[in-house]
Amino acid sequence: MTKYLKQFLLVLTLSMAAFLTNATAANQIINDAKSQCIIGEQVDGYLGVVSGQKASTEQLREMRSINQQRKAIYADLAQQNGVTVKVTAQLTAEKLIAKAKPGECVQTAPGKWAKVPNSQ
Repeated sequence: MTKYLKQFLLVLTLSMAAFLTNATAANQIINDAKSQCIIGEQVDGYLGVVSGQKASTEQLREMRSINQQRKAIYADLAQQNGVTVKVTAQLTAEKLIAKAKPGECVQTAPGKWAKVPNSQ
C-alpha cells in the first residue's frame, strides 16, 4: 500500500468514525443497548448483538437502520476513493471500537466479545 493511500485511509477512517459516532449517539435506544452490552461495535464496521444476549424488536430495528446507513456511507466512500467497502468498514470499525465507552461490549475478533474496562 502506498504512503499516500495509507494517509488517505487514515483521514477517511477518522472522519467516518467521528461521523458514525455522532450518528449513533443520537439514538438513545442504541446507546442504552450498548451500555447494557446487548448491542456492540463489531470488527466489520457494523453494530451487532452481543453473543448470549437477546435484543428487543425495537433495538434490532434501530440496529438494522444504523447498519443500512453505515453500509451506504461505506459504499459511497469506497467508490469515491477506489477502495473496497470491506476495507472502509474495517478501518472505521477500529476507530469506533477504540472510542467505545467503559462498560460497553465490543467485538475483538469475529464471534468474540469483550467488555471495555473502566479507566483507572
